Amino acid sequence: MSEVKITLPDGSARNYPAGVTGMAIAQSISEGLARNALSIEVNGEIWDLSRQIGKDAAIRIFTWNDKGGKYAFWHSSAHLFAEALEALYPGVKFGIGPPIENGFYYDVDLGDKTFGDDDLAKVESKMTELARKNSVFIRRDISKADALEFFKKKGDPYKLELLQDLADGSITFYEQGNFTDLCRGPHIPNTGFIKAIKLLNVAGAYWRGDEKNKMLTRVYGITFPKQKELDEYLHMLEEAKKRDHRKLGKELELFAFSEKVGMGLPLWLPKGTVLRERLEQFMRKAQIKAGYDPVVTPHIGSKALYVTSGHYEKYGKDSFQPIHTPDATEEFLLKPMNCPHHCEIYKVRPRSYKDLPIRLAEFGTVYRYEQSGELHGLTRVRGFTQDDAHIFCRPDQVKEEFIKVIDLVLHVFKSLGFDNYTAQVSLRDPADKKKYIGDDELWDLAEKEIQEAADERGLKTVAVIGEAAFYGPKLDFMVKDALGRSWQLGTIQVDYQLPKRFELEYVGADNQKHQPVMIHRAPFGSLERFIAVLIEHCAGNFPIWLSPEQVAVLPISERFNDYASKVIQELKNQDIRGYLDDRDEKIGRKIRDAEVKKVPYMLVVGEKEVADNQVSVRRHGMGDQGSVLLQAFVDQFLADNSMPESA
Repeated sequence: MSEVKITLPDGSARNYPAGVTGMAIAQSISEGLARNALSIEVNGEIWDLSRQIGKDAAIRIFTWNDKGGKYAFWHSSAHLFAEALEALYPGVKFGIGPPIENGFYYDVDLGDKTFGDDDLAKVESKMTELARKNSVFIRRDISKADALEFFKKKGDPYKLELLQDLADGSITFYEQGNFTDLCRGPHIPNTGFIKAIKLLNVAGAYWRGDEKNKMLTRVYGITFPKQKELDEYLHMLEEAKKRDHRKLGKELELFAFSEKVGMGLPLWLPKGTVLRERLEQFMRKAQIKAGYDPVVTPHIGSKALYVTSGHYEKYGKDSFQPIHTPDATEEFLLKPMNCPHHCEIYKVRPRSYKDLPIRLAEFGTVYRYEQSGELHGLTRVRGFTQDDAHIFCRPDQVKEEFIKVIDLVLHVFKSLGFDNYTAQVSLRDPADKKKYIGDDELWDLAEKEIQEAADERGLKTVAVIGEAAFYGPKLDFMVKDALGRSWQLGTIQVDYQLPKRFELEYVGADNQKHQPVMIHRAPFGSLERFIAVLIEHCAGNFPIWLSPEQVAVLPISERFNDYASKVIQELKNQDIRGYLDDRDEKIGRKIRDAEVKKVPYMLVVGEKEVADNQVSVRRHGMGDQGSVLLQAFVDQFLADNSMPESA
């Protein structure tokens, strides 16, 4: 009998009979692993544990503790949901039902039926009943003709449409219980692993994301192998509702949206503008120290600019429509990226190898057309500002410059309380190179340089295929907030392609012309998204140096308003941001209102404070801190709450 060589994650290798399954490998390692195994990675691809391995492979067995295990678990849960829905509502038609970061969704066509909370509870109950049957997920290869015939009989137009794009010989069905679906997999061994189920909400979604297509019902759900984990997740969701940046943004008067202005175009209110400008000042200060030169570019650019860069080819369909002028030869686009403009700044004059690196930084507002159903507060908008910069350097400077940017990103995270993060090396998909520009040699070089820089800085990294930018690989920082949710904040990219497309040059020490390398970087990513995540991370309790209102001065009665006015003026003279609450209200009400506004300090003033030139200090969420001289408060405040300095 022929054998296959199986390489395990620790680098050791074992020989098994050809056709060995992932489950058999798990059992050979330990019974505990076999009991908890959900899926297996074979040469970078996630498989069912029941699939046979016919050639040498590097494998990794996934449990619930692994991302690949959760992926298969939630994919299988989507199929369980579909089985329950079909049992309760015969004739339902199915679109797609993928796993997502937390749980799954399924797009379904229920005909004329509406779907509410009572329906969700009924489907949950049916899912639980079906899960207990321990139905095995069975993979079956099927010809395209047979697959088409199957869904014609079911009368499911959505699966028939999906089949049109699939090649014969590549089509698989999965069956569990009484349900069969068109699916590539992978799936967990059986439904019995699914112990706790919650269908979360219902939304509308156009079929295949096209507004011209029918609106389907999208049902979101999540499942767990233990009820305790579901309970903890639901508690986290409740906490997330309290921290929702859209809710807090309104309560704290930070930003707003207007239908007349346009969907996905935020309006920054005075307090939100202070918050935003403080972040900009923080970054500008760090950039000046790191040798960046500020630049400003227009909000629009000639279409030809983005054709040269490749953005029009890759993103033209997702951009706003071209802007036409009375001159028929002119055509402009709202700026989707800042980098083409910065390339043109580089070309303004000849460059020498002695000039490099050149670091150009801009808080540049860009515009992307997002479908209305995809817009979400500040995290998904149509106009946003990037803390963008582009470094033009010699090839021998790439690693050093990349490491400096890593240090800048980590400074941002430390200053704002993001201490749980992973660096993701985002690579191109070698199976779909049409999505990218440039030759293999330069791509391989860029990927190698990013990994070496990350290793040198001791970053914990994960490699993800298919997440590269179209012009180059990147290092993306995946940050976990206070609730354990993961966000992509900050990115650094190595680019050999745009300098080539824009014919950028410098004269080397050999007096010959050479092409510079371009590093794209945005530690915040976009200010809008970063602020949204920051609001939810700290529940609106911003670091004091960043808080729009740092101090509220609260006179006990109108008799002390004159002294309170002098206090607030002294604070402003020292660049301490605050306000005077001189309303004809009781002091308890004023304190409660300041607490709701999450103002870090409250200075209460009454007869004793006036007589002694003091203030009675309260801290948000901490209560009375005692009375001190006004100047002593100012000195201590300035010492404790200055903007963080970069190294």
